[in-house]
Formats: sequence, C-alpha cells, structure tokens
Amino acid sequence: MSTFGRLPVVLFRLAAFGSGLLTIAVFLLMLFLGWPLLSGGQFVHLIAEEWSPDRGLYGVFPMVIGSIAIALLALCFSLPISLGTSFVAATLAPRPLRRCLLAMVRFMAGIPTVVYGFVAVFLLVPFMREHLTGGSGLNILTASMILALLIAPTMIVFFVGGLGSVEKSFCLAVDGLGGTKVQKLLYLQLPQAWPAMVAGVVMGLGRAMGDTLISLMLAGNSVAVPHAAIDSGRTLTAHIALVIAADFSSMEFKSIFAAGMILYVFSSVVVVVLRLFTGMAMRPTG
Repeated sequence: MSTFGRLPVVLFRLAAFGSGLLTIAVFLLMLFLGWPLLSGGQFVHLIAEEWSPDRGLYGVFPMVIGSIAIALLALCFSLPISLGTSFVAATLAPRPLRRCLLAMVRFMAGIPTVVYGFVAVFLLVPFMREHLTGGSGLNILTASMILALLIAPTMIVFFVGGLGSVEKSFCLAVDGLGGTKVQKLLYLQLPQAWPAMVAGVVMGLGRAMGDTLISLMLAGNSVAVPHAAIDSGRTLTAHIALVIAADFSSMEFKSIFAAGMILYVFSSVVVVVLRLFTGMAMRPTG
C-alpha cells in the first residue's frame, strides 16, 4: 500500500487513540478535583450518606438513587414503544408507511431536549398534578415519561437498522416458503438482529442516565431519597448543573466532580456488563 493509501488508516488510528486518551483524561481530572472528598476512606460514605452541607455531609446517595430510578423507569416506558415502532417500520407496515414512520422518528431525534421539557411543563405537569400524582407534578414519574419519549428515537433507529441488516436471501426464503411477516419477524429477524437490539438498549439507557435538562426541569430536584415514583428526585447530572451554577470553590463544588466520577463509572459498568453478556450469548453452543 502506498504512503497516500496508508494515511487515512494512520489518521483514523490516531483519532481512536486520542479519543481513548481524552476519555481517560476526563476521568483523571474528575478524580483529581474530587479527591478531597474521596481521600481518607470517604468514598463509601460519599455514596451512602445523604446530602446535607449544613451538617458537613456531602453524600450523593439520593442523586444516585434518583438517576437509577428515572433512567430505568424511562427505559421501561420507552422499550415497548420502541420495539413496536421498529417492528412496524422494519417489517410489518407497507413500504410507504415505513418511510413515513422513519422520517418521523428522525425528526423526533432532532428536536432539542428543551422543547420536550418546555411542552411537558405546560401540558404534562398540570395533568399529573391535578389527576394522578398530586403535589407539584414535578416528580420521577413525570420526568421518566418525557425521558422515555426522548430516548425512543435512538433505540428505534438501532432496532430498525438491526432488523434491516438480516441477510436478504434468508428473508426471500421465508417468503418463498409462505411465511407471514410476523413469522419472518419472530423466527428470522429477531434472532439474527438481537445484538443490535442490545446495542439500542445500551444507547437508550446511556442517554437516559446522561440527560440533564429533563430531570432538571421535571423531576423536582429534591435532595431527599425518593421512595416512590411520585416522589421528587434529583439526578447526578442535575445535581452537577445546580451546584456549578451557584458555587465554584467550596466543598459543595468539589462534590460535583465526585458525582461525575460516580456517573462515569456507573455508565462504564453498564456498558461493560452488557457487552460481556453479548459476547457470551454469541459463543457457539455445543
């Protein structure tokens, strides 16, 4: 291969290597700036204690619970909708309707997050307050419902891409044998496309855990540990945004780096566990 031909390969490898170094550098920066709270064996206390700066407590346990609750509840709401939409858009609907659905999904993916939150504040929050949850209407359930709508396009795109990547000759064989669209979906496309389905779930969960604006606008931002879906809560990302907007030098400010590190580690663990599961499932049996 000529020097000119090797140049793109070298550039792509350097870009990948630089991305990895940047990721490590971000983690090390959070570790360094959050070290005052982590040194002296305080890491366990940081995760397990409540947030009460007036008593010298800087624990982010309520934020960890809030992040997990909102992300998982949003995933539970969004997954059935995303699966159903992807099944229709990839296989079950006529071709013109498929194109229309995919165009609508891509349009939804391009809508800014603040628009979802703004509409929810004026439409969903009053409905939740008056008819379902009471209180202010700003709670984990409200935030997770809008977050489910936000992450759905990401998962749908992955699901449709996976279902559409099945070998065409296999699909033609099913059609030639008289199989229905539902049979083709259940017995051919889903078993072949499940790695893409897992990737879509990972991306959806990652976006749900990393989103800031929806939880900031709709979850209520209470620093107490939530015990029900109708309780207010605060996520790690919302906590970082709230603290960094009001402080820049105190121990409260340093706690946001510890919160960022916990969020970083938690997201990494989720991705690693799901990839290990995917690898085990793809091993040949027998």
